[in-house]
Amino acid sequence: MKTSRSDFGKVGDASIGLFTLSNSKGMRVKVMDYGATITSITVPDRSGNLLEIACGFDTLEGYFSENYKANSPYFGCTVGRYCSHIKDGRFTLKGREYSLAKNGGGNNLHGGAVGFDKKVWTAKVPDPEAAEVVMSLLSQDMEEGFPGNVEVSVVFSLSENNELSIRYEATTDAETPLALTNHTYFNLSGFAANILGHSAQIAASRRLVMDKTGAVTGAVIDLESQPDNLWNAKIIGDVQQAIGDGFEHYYVFDKPAFQMAEVAEFRCVESGISMKVATDELGMLFYTGKYTCDSLRREDGLQYGKFRGFCCETHRFPNGPNLPNSPGTLLKPGQVFRSATRFSFSQ
Repeated sequence: MKTSRSDFGKVGDASIGLFTLSNSKGMRVKVMDYGATITSITVPDRSGNLLEIACGFDTLEGYFSENYKANSPYFGCTVGRYCSHIKDGRFTLKGREYSLAKNGGGNNLHGGAVGFDKKVWTAKVPDPEAAEVVMSLLSQDMEEGFPGNVEVSVVFSLSENNELSIRYEATTDAETPLALTNHTYFNLSGFAANILGHSAQIAASRRLVMDKTGAVTGAVIDLESQPDNLWNAKIIGDVQQAIGDGFEHYYVFDKPAFQMAEVAEFRCVESGISMKVATDELGMLFYTGKYTCDSLRREDGLQYGKFRGFCCETHRFPNGPNLPNSPGTLLKPGQVFRSATRFSFSQ
């Protein structure tokens, strides 16, 4: 178990560090302090070969290419101040209306034009002999239109059992909406194929309705007789054919709110790699990369693009600031925001 740092380039005058977490099983996770972004995850397949399973780049320049900026897939980053869509780029709090950037069509998306994914975080390695790095950030009052000075920390840690844990904490000096997640795209085949042959299982009997702009409306669908019910494992491609579209679904977990539990599992038969997801969050936006640009690829040639990676965005309800009584959407002074998600890999 260890953590090492290397120079990854510069953003303006800021030097960007790349932190490599590794264990004795051969698993390795790389995280840069620009956007607190996972750039790479390598895990062994059933034959012991190490496969790259995350969308990302081996150079900082990859995150600033014209194709990447135009497509804006948010590979591996930490999303904030609020995940997913906020309808019409606005919300009302204590009788005051706040206006946000409309960077997702007519909605605010993933925190705005310069969200947490485009910030240089402060990184700390508590113990080089442990596989862990701590990223911290101060989001200032009215940054991207959100009230309150918010102090955020994200801890990335890797265990000997091939478990990647991501833990978030935050405090504020004024009431504010807050929802944080990680936006890694996974492909358990090592990008040998798309993810349509993967199986997916999600412990949820309900999902939230989204309107045509991608914003959650507040309505709920019972999935009992629906083709996108993933309570039992199904092949992703089969379900997408049945629903006539890729996944961009927010599933509400069948577990007590804010209690840690295993909520999902994904498998690739060809590689033998499976990934289990555990979280204390309310739900997860399951996204199969239906808008990802086919021209994007890693420097060594690994092909990204439509249906080449899936996201497990565990976070508070999308559009939460505009939903009555949305659980945990608002962080108040004196409170501590906490959230944790664990990705466990096996063969």
